[in-house]
Amino acid sequence: MAENASTINWDKSVDILVVGSGNGALTAALCSHEMGVKDVLVIEKEDQFGGSSSMSAGGVWIPCNRYALEAGTEDSIADAKSYLSSVIPTGTVPEDLIDVYLAEGPNMVDFLHDHTRVRYESLAYYPDYYSDAPGARGGHRSMEPAKLNLSDLGEDWKKLRNTHHMMWLFNRVAYNQVEAGTLAARAPGWIKLAIKLMLQYISDIPWLFKSPRSRIVACGMAGVGRLRLSMMDRNMPLWLNTELKELISDDNGKVIGALIERDGKTLHIEARKGVVLACGGFEHNQSMREQYLPQPTNSQWSAGHFGNTGDGIKAAEKVGAELTMMDGAWWCATIKVPAEERPRLSIMEKSMPGNVLVNPAGKRIANESENYMAYQTNWHNSHSDENPSTPAYMVFDNRFRNSYLVGPIVGNLMPDWVLPKAWFDEDFLYKADTLEELAAQTGIDVDGLKETVANMNNYAKTGVDEEFGRGSYEYDRYYGDQSITPNPCLAAIEQAPFYALKQDPGDFGTHGGVAFNQHAQVLKSDGSPIEGLYACGNTARALLPNYPGPGATLGPAMTFGYLAAKHLCGKSS
Repeated sequence: MAENASTINWDKSVDILVVGSGNGALTAALCSHEMGVKDVLVIEKEDQFGGSSSMSAGGVWIPCNRYALEAGTEDSIADAKSYLSSVIPTGTVPEDLIDVYLAEGPNMVDFLHDHTRVRYESLAYYPDYYSDAPGARGGHRSMEPAKLNLSDLGEDWKKLRNTHHMMWLFNRVAYNQVEAGTLAARAPGWIKLAIKLMLQYISDIPWLFKSPRSRIVACGMAGVGRLRLSMMDRNMPLWLNTELKELISDDNGKVIGALIERDGKTLHIEARKGVVLACGGFEHNQSMREQYLPQPTNSQWSAGHFGNTGDGIKAAEKVGAELTMMDGAWWCATIKVPAEERPRLSIMEKSMPGNVLVNPAGKRIANESENYMAYQTNWHNSHSDENPSTPAYMVFDNRFRNSYLVGPIVGNLMPDWVLPKAWFDEDFLYKADTLEELAAQTGIDVDGLKETVANMNNYAKTGVDEEFGRGSYEYDRYYGDQSITPNPCLAAIEQAPFYALKQDPGDFGTHGGVAFNQHAQVLKSDGSPIEGLYACGNTARALLPNYPGPGATLGPAMTFGYLAAKHLCGKSS
């Protein structure tokens, strides 16, 4: 407690203060309002709202959600529990939290659907990430937001943080996850889809005078935008440029408000019922990364939101919160494109047939087509000072380069002569007529690289990856090329010229944070709750640390935002 709470002159008093403006934060705020507590203030330290949620693909992993059931899928909470039990190491996450998440997640979806403008669509064919595990499903456990017309937000559309630039066609046209998969793999119908999206874009002439990007948005922007639109319907305040400095407790340790800084002015905000922390992790705090995360670690490798510097975690720790799982992140290989403000996530291209990811010794790290969380974990485990796995390079040939989306390269629609020269000059993209020349340019061991490529070419013929089983699992094949046989994830690397694309062991956020209970109350080290303090999202410890499926961050964030609202509003059983 930095100040004597009894002598504070409050600059503003509200019932509930929500810190952050992503899916978890806005869900907590909206649900509180709909459950009867109207005086809710949301604050965001940046000049745009949405945070990591808005930048994301927007998926939400909720087994047995209403959209899946409406589609006629067969699933059960018991199977979902069996699946999570098989992929999350025993003792990692309290079982009661898993149980309440599986039970209340569908209720959260129903509540938002029934009371707000939030709408989702079931991802019918996006499988669980560990598709061979007991209880796994090949689709319908994840949802993605229904697209949103930015005009509905009025002038607030300018304040909505953009979805990551990798989720825009030619950096202009928004597409959702289903469309992304079709375009990336050039699956049947991809040309028709691309034409449709481009025609929608270029025909909207009035909007082009306002923005170079499309009026219709998808992914995280659509998810956050729908939540914000629902807040606007209720005239709920959202303060931008407002930073949490510290929490304020009374003499009994109850959190009763916060010290904030808004537009350069320090303010005391009273929160009569409580404070909800939903303001992200610490991926862009290099000192915290070095303190907690596996080495090597670098905030420049992270595709996460620049504003995520651990503010909520540090503030909660000062009032007695227990921190846990701080050594983990939502791992994903990243691609740093020159002149782009943040790295891209490498998700789809690694699964396409005709590439291999190698370390400096020219050796593979793991199954390139496995889910990004598992791949990155294997990447960390394979690294040592004696045998470094960083930097790594995705090696591919001319057929691959012209056939698929590769980072920022849109296949043969972007021939080499139109690519920026800086891509070849700044340790990003390499091109050579032979593997030997490519190895010399990158510093990859030439013998190791040639042996690895020879092995991959043999695997392509047989359809069997004898090292890591690439293409053996349903998730592997989701981003594969179904026109390639016998294995949609394997093709020969033999058509010159050859390319190498640098990749880093990155992330899209950290997953360590404050401990919490079934009501989203923040816990002390003795397991007792800190009265008046709640948390969800990446400010809180991960509920699904192994990332079981698409949307495994937003699902718990929204569910425990909903549960925080229930408890704050006296609706918990």
